[in-house]
Amino acid sequence: MSPFLAELIGTAILILLGGGVVANVLLKGTNGNGGGWIVITTAWALAVFTGVVIAGPYSGAHLNPAVTLAMVISTDLTWMEGLSFILAQFIGAMIGAFFVWLIHYEHFKVTEDSGAKQAVFCTSPAIRNLPINLLAETVGTFVLIFAVFYFTDAEISDTQTPVGLGSIGAIPVAFVVWVIGLSLGGTTGYAINPARDLGPRIVHALLPIKNKAGFNLSYSWVPVVGPLLGALLACLLNVIIQ
Repeated sequence: MSPFLAELIGTAILILLGGGVVANVLLKGTNGNGGGWIVITTAWALAVFTGVVIAGPYSGAHLNPAVTLAMVISTDLTWMEGLSFILAQFIGAMIGAFFVWLIHYEHFKVTEDSGAKQAVFCTSPAIRNLPINLLAETVGTFVLIFAVFYFTDAEISDTQTPVGLGSIGAIPVAFVVWVIGLSLGGTTGYAINPARDLGPRIVHALLPIKNKAGFNLSYSWVPVVGPLLGALLACLLNVIIQ
């Protein structure tokens, strides 16, 4: 499997399972309706685990433009390779989101809450305060990227940094995502991944969903810019303390 295809499929599976649990918990009439935040964060962690297992041997399983940015800065991954990874991640995220909608089609039809339907696809702040929301996404992603640098079983490149999530094993990555969600995710929904948020947000805007919420353009930049800032800060601190 090519690295491009691995990133596409791995991210599609990540969003299929991650968006799927949100649909199962929030949409009317599902067997998991009302399952709560612990169910959502646990399934998102396991979704990351599954995506990493699939893509890891072929691409390093970034599945996240913020991770790819960190790897371009910190390893010998080129900018052209990084851009191809990011393109694959966005395509995969959109495909995964589409299938979440298709599988839950009847439940979208009977759910009146437009916010709940949008939440299946993308994040929104529990309390809107853009500087604080941006800080939450930045810090959450910083924790993810900085942890990636310091797993003891990481494969090390010539620059002495991990080459990707797949190289460090899926289980520790899943635990880091899980604890970020449980500890820091309640304020913004912890996108910590631009492709995970923006790709499905676009799909939500395009799909024929009755009584759906707007694109929320004034907030949509936060789960894109915040994770990229978090990745840059993690790389900077990693360099400083080496």
